[in-house]
Amino acid sequence: MIKKRAILCLSVILTVVLAAGVEMFWLSRQKTVKEYKESQVAFGNPLMGYARNAWYDKVSEDISLLYMDITWAELEPEEGVYDWEAIEKKNQLARWKSEGKHLVLRFVCDIPGQEEHMDIPEWLYEKSGKAGQWYAGEYGKGFAPDYNNPTIISCHEQAVKALGEHLGQDGLISYIELGSLGHWGEWHVNYSEGIQRIPGEEVREQYILPWMEAFPDAMILMRRPFAAAKKNGFGLYNDMTGHPQGTQSWLDWISNGGEYDQTGEKNAMVSMKDFWKTAPSGGEFTSSFSMEEMMDTDLSETVEMIREAHTTFLGPKIPDEDYAEGYKEVLKNMGYRLWISKSELKSTRNSSSLKLIWENSGVAPLYKDWPAYIYIEDEKGKLVEKKNIEIKMSSVLPEEEISTSTTLKTEKLNSLLKKGYRLSIGIEDPMTEKVGVRLAMNTLYQEGKNYLWK
Repeated sequence: MIKKRAILCLSVILTVVLAAGVEMFWLSRQKTVKEYKESQVAFGNPLMGYARNAWYDKVSEDISLLYMDITWAELEPEEGVYDWEAIEKKNQLARWKSEGKHLVLRFVCDIPGQEEHMDIPEWLYEKSGKAGQWYAGEYGKGFAPDYNNPTIISCHEQAVKALGEHLGQDGLISYIELGSLGHWGEWHVNYSEGIQRIPGEEVREQYILPWMEAFPDAMILMRRPFAAAKKNGFGLYNDMTGHPQGTQSWLDWISNGGEYDQTGEKNAMVSMKDFWKTAPSGGEFTSSFSMEEMMDTDLSETVEMIREAHTTFLGPKIPDEDYAEGYKEVLKNMGYRLWISKSELKSTRNSSSLKLIWENSGVAPLYKDWPAYIYIEDEKGKLVEKKNIEIKMSSVLPEEEISTSTTLKTEKLNSLLKKGYRLSIGIEDPMTEKVGVRLAMNTLYQEGKNYLWK
């Protein structure tokens, strides 16, 4: 009796071991590891790259950002009456939204020009008691408002509120280069010509808060690393990109903070060395040097400046087709360049799992946490499964790796891929609900999807 039981136990054990062995053998045949190569091709992507003027008729395929500045005079020709029709038509807003592009916005109260003019509305000029100075000097001609004037401050708040209600609800405006104050909205005036200086911190704060309330989903950038920029997690922009001395001064402000020369405040600017890890660096090319100098003669120096600044976008002053090589080299060194260096697919009889190693060979992250998905299509191109990848895109910083693991419902996926199924990765824009981020890797990119298996 004991002998029979022993034989029975041994038989059971052998059966279990044999089954486990078969299962392990089956699993070993259902594991695939693939490594990918980083692409060196220059291409544009959403929320990064060149930002051409929104009124421009023709834009190349690599451009997904447009730049729009609006003067107060354009916005509000009569008090409380906003000329949305003219603004939208001039800047082609319906077109850009339909094409899935995003915008950089700057609101401006003073743009020096060749002729005497005002960039604030006539009604505001009268209502504020003509507060400000007319000027004609080194920068050009125009009118510099008195930004300390309570009426101007109050009306500015209402104007920004209206901008937010009309333009800040759908994700089209992704970046705001905080303007409002100074020539070109750059928070400086040529006070050596008798123009009243930029206000102190307490007043400046009243020009900042309305933007945060009106555009809660947009990322705000300031011209200098003010204490308010650090406190509120803003990005920064440099309108002297390509100018070695101007850019170095800007980088010095970011590293060390210091005095704000427009007001004499000793510690108005603060150190923000790592701001780019959570908020964007933008700007445009300087007008002090020619495109030939910046994009050809001194191209390597220009690229180095852009990389050091961790630049995500530049515009609206950008190079044209005459500088194709420089154009591509600068584009390749802006913003994020996300890619997957390795994938590991395991299939069981009931499910599959996909492990991915994410990298970023760019100079900045993708600042918006757009959702990433795995798409599985059958041999006819029909979607079989779509599964969200648990990853915060903004956390994939340059020179770092992030691993994700996703469980899929599709069974025996390894075998199916060998029979014509396809697996791709897509990152979706919430505004359009469409995929459209190209990964910087040598794989098929088609209709917004990056194919790891095809």
